[in-house]
Amino acid sequence: MSLKIILILLALSGIGGIVLGYVLRVLIGLASRSSVELDTKRRLLQAKEQAAKILADAEFRSEIIETERLESVEERESKVSAREERLAVREEFIDSRQRDLDDKEAEVRAREQEAARVRNEAESLAARRAKELANIANLSESKAREELFAEIERAHEEAILSRLQKLSAHGRERLESKARDILTAVIHRLGNAVNAETVSLSVPLPSEEVKGRIIGKEGRNIKAFERATGVDVIIDDSPDRVTLSSFDPLRRAVAKSALEKLIADGRIQPAKIEEVVEKTRAQLADIVEQQGEAAAYEAGVVGLDTKLVALLGRLHFRTSFGQNILQHSVEAAHLAGMLAAELGADQAVARAGALLHDIGKAVDHEVQGSHVEIGRRILEKYGVDKRVIEAMQSHHDEYPYETPEAVIVQVADAVSSGRPGARRDTLDRYLERLSDLERLAAAFEGVEKVYAIAAGREIRIFVNPGKVSDVAMHKLARDIAQHVQSELKYPGEIKVNVIRENRVVEFAR
Repeated sequence: MSLKIILILLALSGIGGIVLGYVLRVLIGLASRSSVELDTKRRLLQAKEQAAKILADAEFRSEIIETERLESVEERESKVSAREERLAVREEFIDSRQRDLDDKEAEVRAREQEAARVRNEAESLAARRAKELANIANLSESKAREELFAEIERAHEEAILSRLQKLSAHGRERLESKARDILTAVIHRLGNAVNAETVSLSVPLPSEEVKGRIIGKEGRNIKAFERATGVDVIIDDSPDRVTLSSFDPLRRAVAKSALEKLIADGRIQPAKIEEVVEKTRAQLADIVEQQGEAAAYEAGVVGLDTKLVALLGRLHFRTSFGQNILQHSVEAAHLAGMLAAELGADQAVARAGALLHDIGKAVDHEVQGSHVEIGRRILEKYGVDKRVIEAMQSHHDEYPYETPEAVIVQVADAVSSGRPGARRDTLDRYLERLSDLERLAAAFEGVEKVYAIAAGREIRIFVNPGKVSDVAMHKLARDIAQHVQSELKYPGEIKVNVIRENRVVEFAR
Protein backbone atom coordinates (compact mmCIF):
# COMPACT_ATOMS: atom_id res chain seq x y z
CA MET A 1 0.00 0.00 0.00
CA SER A 2 2.70 2.36 0.87
CA LEU A 3 4.53 1.59 -2.43
CA LYS A 4 1.53 2.61 -4.47
CA ILE A 5 1.25 5.78 -2.55
CA ILE A 6 4.88 6.50 -3.16
CA LEU A 7 4.53 5.83 -6.88
CA ILE A 8 1.45 8.03 -7.03
CA LEU A 9 3.24 10.80 -5.19
CA LEU A 10 6.21 10.49 -7.54
CA ALA A 11 3.92 10.65 -10.56
CA LEU A 12 2.16 13.68 -9.18
CA SER A 13 5.41 15.34 -8.33
CA GLY A 14 6.71 14.69 -11.92
CA ILE A 15 3.54 16.08 -13.41
CA GLY A 16 3.78 19.08 -11.10
CA GLY A 17 7.44 19.61 -12.12
CA ILE A 18 6.50 19.48 -15.80
CA VAL A 19 3.68 21.99 -15.25
CA LEU A 20 5.96 24.25 -13.21
CA GLY A 21 8.69 24.12 -15.92
CA TYR A 22 6.16 25.00 -18.60
CA VAL A 23 4.89 27.91 -16.51
CA LEU A 24 8.43 29.15 -15.90
CA ARG A 25 9.26 28.85 -19.60
CA VAL A 26 6.20 30.86 -20.54
CA LEU A 27 7.08 33.53 -18.00
CA ILE A 28 10.70 33.72 -19.24
CA GLY A 29 9.52 34.01 -22.91
CA LEU A 30 7.17 36.84 -21.98
CA ALA A 31 9.94 38.68 -20.16
CA SER A 32 12.44 38.41 -23.08
CA ARG A 33 9.82 39.52 -25.64
CA SER A 34 9.06 42.63 -23.62
CA SER A 35 12.78 43.53 -23.47
CA VAL A 36 13.16 43.10 -27.27
CA GLU A 37 10.17 45.33 -27.88
CA LEU A 38 11.64 47.96 -25.59
CA ASP A 39 14.96 47.85 -27.43
CA THR A 40 13.19 48.06 -30.77
CA LYS A 41 11.18 51.09 -29.63
CA ARG A 42 14.32 52.74 -28.36
CA ARG A 43 16.15 52.22 -31.69
CA LEU A 44 13.12 53.43 -33.65
CA LEU A 45 13.04 56.59 -31.58
CA GLN A 46 16.75 57.20 -32.21
CA ALA A 47 16.24 56.63 -35.96
CA LYS A 48 13.39 59.16 -36.05
CA GLU A 49 15.52 61.75 -34.26
CA GLN A 50 18.41 61.18 -36.70
CA ALA A 51 16.04 61.37 -39.69
CA ALA A 52 14.69 64.67 -38.37
CA LYS A 53 18.22 66.05 -38.11
CA ILE A 54 19.06 64.89 -41.67
CA LEU A 55 15.87 66.47 -43.00
CA ALA A 56 16.65 69.75 -41.25
CA ASP A 57 20.19 69.78 -42.58
CA ALA A 58 18.96 68.94 -46.11
CA GLU A 59 16.39 71.74 -45.97
CA PHE A 60 19.12 74.19 -44.85
CA ARG A 61 21.46 73.10 -47.62
CA SER A 62 18.71 73.26 -50.25
CA GLU A 63 17.95 76.83 -49.17
CA ILE A 64 21.62 77.79 -49.57
CA ILE A 65 21.83 76.12 -53.01
CA GLU A 66 18.62 77.75 -54.14
CA THR A 67 19.92 81.16 -53.02
CA GLU A 68 23.20 80.68 -54.91
CA ARG A 69 21.36 79.45 -58.01
CA LEU A 70 19.10 82.44 -58.01
CA GLU A 71 22.11 84.78 -57.67
CA SER A 72 23.94 83.15 -60.61
CA VAL A 73 20.77 83.24 -62.72
CA GLU A 74 20.32 86.93 -62.00
CA GLU A 75 23.98 87.62 -62.85
CA ARG A 76 23.69 85.69 -66.12
CA GLU A 77 20.48 87.48 -66.97
CA SER A 78 22.20 90.84 -66.41
CA LYS A 79 25.12 89.81 -68.62
CA VAL A 80 22.77 88.56 -71.33
CA SER A 81 20.81 91.79 -71.25
CA ALA A 82 24.04 93.84 -71.49
CA ARG A 83 25.22 91.73 -74.41
CA GLU A 84 21.88 92.13 -76.14
CA GLU A 85 22.18 95.88 -75.75
CA ARG A 86 25.69 95.84 -77.28
CA LEU A 87 24.48 93.65 -80.15
CA ALA A 88 21.61 96.00 -80.78
CA VAL A 89 24.01 98.97 -80.92
CA ARG A 90 26.32 97.05 -83.22
CA GLU A 91 23.47 96.06 -85.49
CA GLU A 92 22.43 99.69 -85.75
CA PHE A 93 26.03 100.65 -86.59
CA ILE A 94 26.26 97.88 -89.21
CA ASP A 95 22.97 98.94 -90.73
CA SER A 96 24.25 102.51 -90.90
CA ARG A 97 27.50 101.38 -92.55
CA GLN A 98 25.55 99.22 -94.99
CA ARG A 99 23.43 102.19 -95.96
CA ASP A 100 26.58 104.28 -96.47
CA LEU A 101 28.13 101.52 -98.56
CA ASP A 102 24.99 101.21 -100.66
CA ASP A 103 25.03 104.95 -101.24
CA LYS A 104 28.71 104.90 -102.19
CA GLU A 105 28.17 101.89 -104.47
CA ALA A 106 25.35 103.70 -106.22
CA GLU A 107 27.57 106.76 -106.56
CA VAL A 108 30.44 104.67 -107.95
CA ARG A 109 28.13 103.01 -110.44
CA ALA A 110 26.85 106.38 -111.54
CA ARG A 111 30.41 107.60 -111.99
CA GLU A 112 31.32 104.47 -113.95
CA GLN A 113 28.36 104.98 -116.22
CA GLU A 114 29.28 108.62 -116.68
CA ALA A 115 32.91 107.66 -117.37
CA ALA A 116 31.81 105.06 -119.90
CA ARG A 117 29.56 107.60 -121.58
CA VAL A 118 32.37 110.18 -121.70
CA ARG A 119 34.80 107.56 -122.99
CA ASN A 120 32.40 106.53 -125.73
CA GLU A 121 31.88 110.16 -126.69
CA ALA A 122 35.63 110.73 -126.73
CA GLU A 123 36.19 107.68 -128.88
CA SER A 124 33.49 108.74 -131.31
CA LEU A 125 34.88 112.28 -131.42
CA ALA A 126 38.37 110.93 -131.98
CA ALA A 127 37.19 108.69 -134.78
CA ARG A 128 35.22 111.54 -136.36
CA ARG A 129 38.19 113.86 -136.02
CA ALA A 130 40.51 111.27 -137.53
CA LYS A 131 38.21 110.96 -140.54
CA GLU A 132 37.96 114.72 -140.91
CA LEU A 133 41.75 115.09 -140.64
CA ALA A 134 42.20 112.33 -143.20
CA ASN A 135 39.74 114.02 -145.58
CA ILE A 136 41.18 117.49 -145.08
CA ALA A 137 44.86 116.57 -145.12
CA ASN A 138 44.41 113.76 -147.62
CA LEU A 139 46.21 111.41 -145.15
CA SER A 140 45.79 107.69 -144.65
CA GLU A 141 44.12 106.38 -141.52
CA SER A 142 47.44 105.29 -139.99
CA LYS A 143 49.04 108.69 -140.66
CA ALA A 144 46.01 110.48 -139.28
CA ARG A 145 46.15 108.28 -136.17
CA GLU A 146 49.80 109.13 -135.64
CA GLU A 147 49.05 112.87 -136.03
CA LEU A 148 46.15 112.60 -133.60
CA PHE A 149 48.16 110.69 -131.00
CA ALA A 150 51.02 113.16 -131.32
CA GLU A 151 48.63 116.06 -130.79
CA ILE A 152 47.02 114.36 -127.78
CA GLU A 153 50.46 113.61 -126.34
CA ARG A 154 51.52 117.24 -126.75
CA ALA A 155 48.28 118.51 -125.22
CA HIS A 156 48.26 116.10 -122.28
CA GLU A 157 51.98 115.45 -121.87
CA GLU A 158 52.02 116.40 -118.20
CA ALA A 159 49.00 114.25 -117.29
CA ILE A 160 50.32 111.23 -119.23
CA LEU A 161 53.78 111.61 -117.68
CA SER A 162 52.35 111.94 -114.19
CA ARG A 163 50.26 108.80 -114.66
CA LEU A 164 53.18 106.83 -116.07
CA GLN A 165 55.41 107.95 -113.22
CA LYS A 166 52.81 106.92 -110.64
CA LEU A 167 52.33 103.49 -112.20
CA SER A 168 56.06 102.95 -112.61
CA ALA A 169 56.88 104.15 -109.11
CA HIS A 170 54.13 102.04 -107.54
CA GLY A 171 55.16 98.85 -109.32
CA ARG A 172 58.84 99.47 -108.76
CA GLU A 173 58.34 100.24 -105.07
CA ARG A 174 56.31 97.05 -104.53
CA LEU A 175 58.85 94.87 -106.32
CA GLU A 176 61.84 96.58 -104.66
CA SER A 177 60.21 96.30 -101.25
CA LYS A 178 59.54 92.58 -101.71
CA ALA A 179 63.05 91.94 -103.06
CA ARG A 180 64.57 94.03 -100.27
CA ASP A 181 62.63 92.08 -97.62
CA ILE A 182 63.76 88.74 -99.06
CA LEU A 183 67.41 89.78 -99.37
CA THR A 184 67.42 91.35 -95.90
CA ALA A 185 65.98 88.20 -94.33
CA VAL A 186 68.48 86.00 -96.16
CA ILE A 187 71.49 88.18 -95.30
CA HIS A 188 70.44 88.40 -91.64
CA ARG A 189 70.21 84.61 -91.50
CA LEU A 190 73.80 84.35 -92.74
CA GLY A 191 76.43 86.10 -90.66
CA ASN A 192 79.79 84.68 -91.69
CA ALA A 193 82.92 86.41 -90.49
CA VAL A 194 85.26 87.98 -93.01
CA ASN A 195 88.56 86.22 -93.55
CA ALA A 196 91.29 88.56 -92.37
CA GLU A 197 94.23 86.55 -93.73
CA THR A 198 95.36 88.22 -96.94
CA VAL A 199 99.12 87.70 -97.30
CA SER A 200 100.01 86.37 -93.85
CA LEU A 201 98.87 84.02 -91.14
CA SER A 202 100.03 83.26 -87.64
CA VAL A 203 100.99 80.09 -85.75
CA PRO A 204 100.58 80.03 -81.93
CA LEU A 205 103.54 78.87 -79.82
CA PRO A 206 103.30 76.88 -76.58
CA SER A 207 106.00 79.02 -74.94
CA GLU A 208 108.52 81.75 -75.65
CA GLU A 209 111.47 79.34 -75.58
CA VAL A 210 110.19 77.68 -78.77
CA LYS A 211 111.06 80.88 -80.63
CA GLY A 212 114.75 80.28 -79.88
CA ARG A 213 114.59 76.76 -81.29
CA ILE A 214 112.82 78.03 -84.43
CA ILE A 215 115.56 80.62 -84.96
CA GLY A 216 118.37 78.17 -84.23
CA LYS A 217 122.04 78.87 -83.77
CA GLU A 218 123.00 81.99 -85.74
CA GLY A 219 119.58 81.79 -87.45
CA ARG A 220 120.27 78.50 -89.26
CA ASN A 221 116.84 76.98 -88.58
CA ILE A 222 114.81 79.98 -89.65
CA LYS A 223 116.89 80.40 -92.81
CA ALA A 224 116.47 76.73 -93.67
CA PHE A 225 112.71 76.97 -93.09
CA GLU A 226 112.36 80.07 -95.29
CA ARG A 227 114.44 78.48 -98.01
CA ALA A 228 112.41 75.25 -97.94
CA THR A 229 108.96 76.85 -97.83
CA GLY A 230 109.47 80.16 -99.68
CA VAL A 231 107.76 82.23 -96.98
CA ASP A 232 108.99 84.98 -94.67
CA VAL A 233 109.00 84.11 -90.97
CA ILE A 234 108.39 87.04 -88.60
CA ILE A 235 109.38 86.10 -85.07
CA ASP A 236 109.26 89.23 -82.88
CA ASP A 237 106.04 90.69 -84.20
CA SER A 238 103.83 89.41 -81.34
CA PRO A 239 104.39 87.35 -78.17
CA ASP A 240 103.74 83.60 -78.22
CA ARG A 241 103.07 83.73 -81.94
CA VAL A 242 104.97 83.40 -85.23
CA THR A 243 103.77 85.14 -88.41
CA LEU A 244 104.20 83.54 -91.85
CA SER A 245 104.03 85.95 -94.79
CA SER A 246 103.75 85.11 -98.50
CA PHE A 247 101.63 86.19 -101.47
CA ASP A 248 101.06 82.52 -102.35
CA PRO A 249 98.35 80.97 -100.12
CA LEU A 250 99.54 77.48 -101.03
CA ARG A 251 103.00 78.23 -99.66
CA ARG A 252 101.48 79.72 -96.52
CA ALA A 253 99.42 76.58 -95.96
CA VAL A 254 102.43 74.26 -96.39
CA ALA A 255 104.57 76.44 -94.11
CA LYS A 256 101.93 76.56 -91.39
CA SER A 257 101.34 72.81 -91.40
CA ALA A 258 105.09 72.06 -91.44
CA LEU A 259 105.84 74.50 -88.60
CA GLU A 260 103.04 73.03 -86.45
CA LYS A 261 104.48 69.54 -86.98
CA LEU A 262 108.01 70.72 -86.11
CA ILE A 263 106.79 72.40 -82.92
CA ALA A 264 104.91 69.25 -81.90
CA ASP A 265 107.94 67.06 -82.64
CA GLY A 266 110.36 69.37 -80.82
CA ARG A 267 113.34 68.49 -83.05
CA ILE A 268 113.93 71.64 -85.08
CA GLN A 269 117.10 71.56 -87.18
CA PRO A 270 117.79 72.09 -90.92
CA ALA A 271 117.65 68.43 -91.98
CA LYS A 272 114.44 67.80 -90.05
CA ILE A 273 112.93 70.99 -91.46
CA GLU A 274 113.53 69.90 -95.06
CA GLU A 275 112.15 66.43 -94.35
CA VAL A 276 108.94 67.74 -92.73
CA VAL A 277 108.37 70.31 -95.48
CA GLU A 278 108.72 67.64 -98.19
CA LYS A 279 106.30 65.33 -96.38
CA THR A 280 103.83 68.19 -95.97
CA ARG A 281 103.99 68.96 -99.69
CA ALA A 282 103.36 65.30 -100.43
CA GLN A 283 100.33 65.40 -98.13
CA LEU A 284 99.00 68.54 -99.77
CA ALA A 285 96.61 66.55 -101.99
CA ASP A 286 94.99 65.09 -98.88
CA ILE A 287 94.68 68.59 -97.39
CA VAL A 288 93.08 69.89 -100.60
CA GLU A 289 90.60 67.00 -100.69
CA GLN A 290 89.72 67.50 -97.03
CA GLN A 291 89.05 71.19 -97.67
CA GLY A 292 86.81 70.33 -100.63
CA GLU A 293 84.88 67.69 -98.68
CA ALA A 294 84.41 70.08 -95.74
CA ALA A 295 83.15 72.82 -98.08
CA ALA A 296 80.71 70.50 -99.88
CA TYR A 297 79.41 69.17 -96.55
CA GLU A 298 78.96 72.66 -95.11
CA ALA A 299 77.14 73.84 -98.25
CA GLY A 300 74.86 70.79 -98.25
CA VAL A 301 75.91 69.57 -101.73
CA VAL A 302 76.29 65.80 -102.08
CA GLY A 303 77.11 63.34 -104.86
CA LEU A 304 80.09 65.21 -106.34
CA ASP A 305 82.91 63.32 -108.06
CA THR A 306 86.04 62.97 -105.88
CA LYS A 307 88.19 64.72 -108.49
CA LEU A 308 85.72 67.60 -108.60
CA VAL A 309 85.85 67.78 -104.81
CA ALA A 310 89.65 67.99 -105.01
CA LEU A 311 89.40 70.87 -107.50
CA LEU A 312 86.95 72.57 -105.16
CA GLY A 313 89.44 72.23 -102.31
CA ARG A 314 92.09 74.05 -104.36
CA LEU A 315 89.93 77.18 -104.14
CA HIS A 316 90.83 77.33 -100.46
CA PHE A 317 94.24 78.62 -101.58
CA ARG A 318 92.87 81.25 -103.98
CA THR A 319 91.71 84.75 -103.13
CA SER A 320 89.93 87.51 -105.02
CA PHE A 321 90.35 91.07 -103.70
CA GLY A 322 91.40 89.54 -100.39
CA GLN A 323 88.33 87.28 -100.20
CA ASN A 324 88.94 83.54 -99.91
CA ILE A 325 87.21 82.01 -102.94
CA LEU A 326 86.23 78.75 -101.22
CA GLN A 327 84.66 80.60 -98.30
CA HIS A 328 82.95 82.91 -100.78
CA SER A 329 81.57 79.89 -102.67
CA VAL A 330 80.23 78.27 -99.50
CA GLU A 331 78.67 81.56 -98.42
CA ALA A 332 77.09 82.00 -101.86
CA ALA A 333 75.72 78.44 -101.64
CA HIS A 334 74.01 79.24 -98.31
CA LEU A 335 72.59 82.47 -99.73
CA ALA A 336 71.38 80.71 -102.89
CA GLY A 337 69.68 77.97 -100.87
CA MET A 338 67.82 80.46 -98.69
CA LEU A 339 66.83 82.59 -101.69
CA ALA A 340 65.57 79.50 -103.52
CA ALA A 341 63.50 78.55 -100.47
CA GLU A 342 61.97 82.04 -100.35
CA LEU A 343 61.19 82.07 -104.08
CA GLY A 344 60.07 78.45 -104.49
CA ALA A 345 62.99 77.40 -106.73
CA ASP A 346 65.06 74.18 -106.57
CA GLN A 347 67.26 74.56 -103.49
CA ALA A 348 69.62 71.68 -104.36
CA VAL A 349 70.34 73.06 -107.85
CA ALA A 350 70.79 76.61 -106.53
CA ARG A 351 73.19 75.45 -103.78
CA ALA A 352 75.27 73.32 -106.14
CA GLY A 353 75.39 76.04 -108.82
CA ALA A 354 76.54 78.66 -106.28
CA LEU A 355 79.13 76.34 -104.71
CA LEU A 356 80.63 75.46 -108.13
CA HIS A 357 80.25 78.84 -109.86
CA ASP A 358 83.97 79.68 -109.45
CA ILE A 359 85.34 76.15 -109.92
CA GLY A 360 87.16 77.32 -113.08
CA LYS A 361 89.41 79.55 -110.95
CA ALA A 362 91.07 76.40 -109.58
CA VAL A 363 92.84 75.85 -112.92
CA ASP A 364 92.40 79.16 -114.80
CA HIS A 365 96.16 79.77 -114.54
CA GLU A 366 96.76 76.46 -116.33
CA VAL A 367 93.99 76.49 -118.98
CA GLN A 368 93.09 79.14 -121.55
CA GLY A 369 89.72 80.88 -121.30
CA SER A 370 87.54 82.64 -118.75
CA HIS A 371 86.89 80.88 -115.46
CA VAL A 372 83.19 80.54 -116.40
CA GLU A 373 83.96 78.70 -119.63
CA ILE A 374 86.59 76.58 -117.89
CA GLY A 375 84.13 75.76 -115.12
CA ARG A 376 81.47 74.68 -117.65
CA ARG A 377 83.90 72.28 -119.31
CA ILE A 378 84.97 70.85 -115.95
CA LEU A 379 81.39 70.25 -114.82
CA GLU A 380 80.45 68.65 -118.15
CA LYS A 381 83.53 66.41 -117.93
CA TYR A 382 82.53 65.06 -114.50
CA GLY A 383 78.87 64.56 -115.43
CA VAL A 384 77.31 67.26 -113.28
CA ASP A 385 73.57 67.82 -113.75
CA LYS A 386 72.79 70.11 -116.68
CA ARG A 387 70.56 72.27 -114.47
CA VAL A 388 73.53 73.00 -112.19
CA ILE A 389 75.65 74.03 -115.20
CA GLU A 390 72.87 76.34 -116.42
CA ALA A 391 72.64 77.84 -112.92
CA MET A 392 76.39 78.62 -112.63
CA GLN A 393 77.22 79.76 -116.16
CA SER A 394 75.35 83.09 -116.03
CA HIS A 395 76.83 84.69 -112.91
CA HIS A 396 79.00 87.03 -115.04
CA ASP A 397 76.39 87.55 -117.79
CA GLU A 398 78.41 85.49 -120.28
CA TYR A 399 75.36 83.28 -120.87
CA PRO A 400 71.63 84.14 -120.77
CA TYR A 401 69.57 83.40 -117.67
CA GLU A 402 67.78 80.21 -118.66
CA THR A 403 66.38 79.19 -115.25
CA PRO A 404 65.34 80.91 -112.00
CA GLU A 405 68.27 79.21 -110.28
CA ALA A 406 70.68 81.03 -112.65
CA VAL A 407 69.34 84.40 -111.45
CA ILE A 408 69.53 83.23 -107.82
CA VAL A 409 73.20 82.17 -108.21
CA GLN A 410 74.06 85.56 -109.77
CA VAL A 411 72.34 87.41 -106.89
CA ALA A 412 74.01 85.23 -104.24
CA ASP A 413 77.42 85.81 -105.85
CA ALA A 414 76.83 89.58 -105.93
CA VAL A 415 75.60 89.70 -102.31
CA SER A 416 78.50 87.60 -101.01
CA SER A 417 81.17 89.56 -102.88
CA GLY A 418 79.58 93.00 -102.59
CA ARG A 419 78.57 93.10 -98.93
CA PRO A 420 80.59 95.48 -96.69
CA GLY A 421 83.87 93.95 -95.57
CA ALA A 422 83.74 90.96 -97.88
CA ARG A 423 86.42 92.23 -100.20
CA ARG A 424 89.38 94.50 -99.62
CA ASP A 425 89.90 97.49 -101.87
CA THR A 426 92.29 100.40 -101.54
CA LEU A 427 91.12 103.94 -100.84
CA ASP A 428 92.69 105.17 -104.09
CA ARG A 429 90.74 102.68 -106.18
CA TYR A 430 87.57 103.55 -104.29
CA LEU A 431 88.00 107.28 -104.93
CA GLU A 432 88.94 106.63 -108.53
CA ARG A 433 85.78 104.60 -109.07
CA LEU A 434 83.61 107.39 -107.66
CA SER A 435 85.36 110.00 -109.82
CA ASP A 436 84.89 107.90 -112.96
CA LEU A 437 81.20 107.50 -112.11
CA GLU A 438 80.64 111.24 -111.77
CA ARG A 439 82.70 112.08 -114.85
CA LEU A 440 80.81 109.56 -117.00
CA ALA A 441 77.39 110.95 -116.00
CA ALA A 442 78.47 114.59 -116.37
CA ALA A 443 79.43 114.03 -120.03
CA PHE A 444 75.76 113.84 -121.12
CA GLU A 445 74.09 116.92 -122.59
CA GLY A 446 71.82 118.86 -120.24
CA VAL A 447 73.48 117.58 -117.06
CA GLU A 448 74.43 120.37 -114.68
CA LYS A 449 75.59 118.59 -111.49
CA VAL A 450 76.43 114.99 -110.57
CA TYR A 451 76.95 113.61 -107.07
CA ALA A 452 77.99 110.05 -106.24
CA ILE A 453 76.55 109.07 -102.86
CA ALA A 454 75.94 105.98 -100.70
CA ALA A 455 79.48 104.64 -101.28
CA GLY A 456 79.00 104.75 -105.03
CA ARG A 457 75.71 102.81 -104.96
CA GLU A 458 73.74 105.84 -106.20
CA ILE A 459 74.36 108.88 -108.41
CA ARG A 460 72.14 111.95 -108.29
CA ILE A 461 72.04 113.91 -111.53
CA PHE A 462 70.61 117.44 -111.70
CA VAL A 463 69.62 118.49 -115.22
CA ASN A 464 68.88 121.83 -116.87
CA PRO A 465 65.06 122.09 -117.12
CA GLY A 466 65.36 124.20 -120.26
CA LYS A 467 67.30 121.48 -122.11
CA VAL A 468 65.77 118.28 -120.70
CA SER A 469 61.99 117.77 -120.62
CA ASP A 470 60.11 115.48 -118.27
CA VAL A 471 59.67 112.88 -120.99
CA ALA A 472 63.36 113.07 -121.95
CA MET A 473 64.38 112.39 -118.33
CA HIS A 474 63.45 108.71 -118.70
CA LYS A 475 65.60 108.29 -121.78
CA LEU A 476 68.50 110.16 -120.13
CA ALA A 477 68.39 107.95 -117.01
CA ARG A 478 68.23 104.80 -119.14
CA ASP A 479 71.16 105.94 -121.35
CA ILE A 480 73.32 106.81 -118.33
CA ALA A 481 72.56 103.47 -116.65
CA GLN A 482 73.47 101.54 -119.81
CA HIS A 483 76.66 103.58 -120.23
CA VAL A 484 77.70 102.95 -116.61
CA GLN A 485 76.96 99.25 -117.01
CA SER A 486 79.09 98.96 -120.14
CA GLU A 487 81.99 101.21 -119.07
CA LEU A 488 82.53 100.58 -115.35
CA LYS A 489 83.11 97.51 -113.17
CA TYR A 490 81.45 97.47 -109.76
CA PRO A 491 79.88 95.00 -107.32
CA GLY A 492 76.10 94.93 -106.99
CA GLU A 493 74.12 97.71 -108.69
CA ILE A 494 74.12 101.51 -109.02
CA LYS A 495 70.93 103.56 -108.78
CA VAL A 496 70.71 106.39 -111.36
CA ASN A 497 68.52 109.19 -109.98
CA VAL A 498 67.77 112.05 -112.46
CA ILE A 499 66.25 115.21 -110.93
CA ARG A 500 64.62 118.03 -112.93
CA GLU A 501 63.46 121.09 -111.04
CA ASN A 502 61.72 124.23 -112.36
CA ARG A 503 62.12 127.44 -110.40
CA VAL A 504 60.28 130.70 -111.18
CA VAL A 505 61.35 133.85 -109.28
CA GLU A 506 59.39 137.13 -109.27
CA PHE A 507 59.69 140.26 -107.14
CA ALA A 508 56.79 142.28 -105.71
CA ARG A 509 57.69 145.98 -105.48
